[in-house]
Amino acid sequence: MQKSDPRKVIDWNDVRKHKYGHLSECASRYQGHFTWDKYLKETCSVPAPVHCFKQSYTPPSNEFKISMKLEAQDPRNTTSTCIATVVGLTGARLRLRLDGSDNKNDFWRLVDSAEIQPIGNCEKNGGMLQPPLGFRLNASSWPMFLLKTLNGAEMAPIRIFHKEPPSPSHNFFKMGMKLEAVDRKNPHFICPATIGEVRGSEVLVTFDGWRGAFDYWCRFDSRDIFPVGWCSLTGDNLQPPGTKVCVYLNKNGNTGPHLDKKKVQQLPDHFGPARASVVLQQAVQACIDCAYHQKTVFSFLKQGHGGEVISAVFDREQHTLNLPAVNSITYVLRFLEKLCHNLHSDNLFGNQPFTQTHLSLTTTEYSHSHDRYLPGETFVLGNSLARSLEPHSDSMDSALNPTNLVSTSQNLRTPGYRTLLPSCGLPLSTASAVHRLCSRGSDRYLESRDASRLSGRDPSSWTVEDVMQFVREADPQLGPHADLFRKHEIDGKALLLLRSDVMMKYMGLKLGPALKLSYHIDRLKQGKF
Repeated sequence: MQKSDPRKVIDWNDVRKHKYGHLSECASRYQGHFTWDKYLKETCSVPAPVHCFKQSYTPPSNEFKISMKLEAQDPRNTTSTCIATVVGLTGARLRLRLDGSDNKNDFWRLVDSAEIQPIGNCEKNGGMLQPPLGFRLNASSWPMFLLKTLNGAEMAPIRIFHKEPPSPSHNFFKMGMKLEAVDRKNPHFICPATIGEVRGSEVLVTFDGWRGAFDYWCRFDSRDIFPVGWCSLTGDNLQPPGTKVCVYLNKNGNTGPHLDKKKVQQLPDHFGPARASVVLQQAVQACIDCAYHQKTVFSFLKQGHGGEVISAVFDREQHTLNLPAVNSITYVLRFLEKLCHNLHSDNLFGNQPFTQTHLSLTTTEYSHSHDRYLPGETFVLGNSLARSLEPHSDSMDSALNPTNLVSTSQNLRTPGYRTLLPSCGLPLSTASAVHRLCSRGSDRYLESRDASRLSGRDPSSWTVEDVMQFVREADPQLGPHADLFRKHEIDGKALLLLRSDVMMKYMGLKLGPALKLSYHIDRLKQGKF
């Protein structure tokens, strides 16, 4: 592997003095289509050699699928290993969401990262899965949450995980070298970047066409930096060099029947300056937030690739969707124009400031608008609305067709896959001992007791109080342990998932009571309670 010619490395201090002026000029010419070869020639720069990076020389394949579950380090608490769900894919990277966390803390990992492992790896190494930082429920409910979230879920198979590549022997980077780097403020983006400075084991990553707001220092072996051409090889989406764009809002425009005029008046006069994809996200999210029914706007958006995420709340759930990656203000305005046409809102956005005059609503107008705005209310779209964009066939139109909604709170489990917690396979001798232990008194008790109010009811429909009653009635000696089931919020569905080792590990039960309870739960499953 040849090292770069130091004579070709530009004096990056001069570039910084001119506030990236030359690079910004170059960047503006690449908003439609970007190629490294041409860009390197125009900027008189060289790419950082492949041996500088802690990346595989041959990028790993990405065989993960949306909704697969795996183990991942909590990025906000790296001592904790948590359950994560794959919620996005791009190139050789995974977008992950920690189960029990919300969509505001999603993070990206390479498929060959040591920070992700197959389900079962933590327990195999003597550890325990932990709730994520900011777990939304009571901490005591974590064991049961864990059981429920893994039951029937699709586990990422071991074969699709890759070994992490070795680190370079030392820092080979030189100032002025070009590379591709994750934008840490918008981590779904990988962008053209330059080594702005080298200091010991660290390098300063600067993004071409941007004035320092996105720069960051990182170690030379960071997994967030890649050699030139990485995105092309992996199929990831490389953003072109940045340039500032704004989209302006016409508050006097026709908001149409679906947007609340009063809420539109409260929006800013413009979105940006920022990357084109960020501006698009801000404008589309504003339309959603101002809609009488958020589902209306959401129904015209198709799941995109590589762009920003927007969200809406309806049907008592939060739904998210990726917008398409856009490279210029032209694409942004075109997208918004078609969306507004669908919403019967005309002349709302433009690339120049509008003359704004205060538009006050009469009391009658405000009352009418206020009554119509019902957050979260279900809104069923007519077929004519859903088909309104079908005649169009270009790529931007395809991002605005109705699509299946992606819910952050929907059940992502897929039937038919193995669960992390299979039925407890007790040895035959142990099972017999358990039977003898329990049958001495509890069988007679079960057979002779009066009909319980639980009889004839589906155990999966039991409440926590029902479960506590079951524990007391199954064996009087288990009565003192009933309160544990309230503490851990174990209802009927959770009860049917319990095994003796789980009760001992997470609920603190001793072997005897745990085995007794397992026996009664098995009887319950067989319909013998």
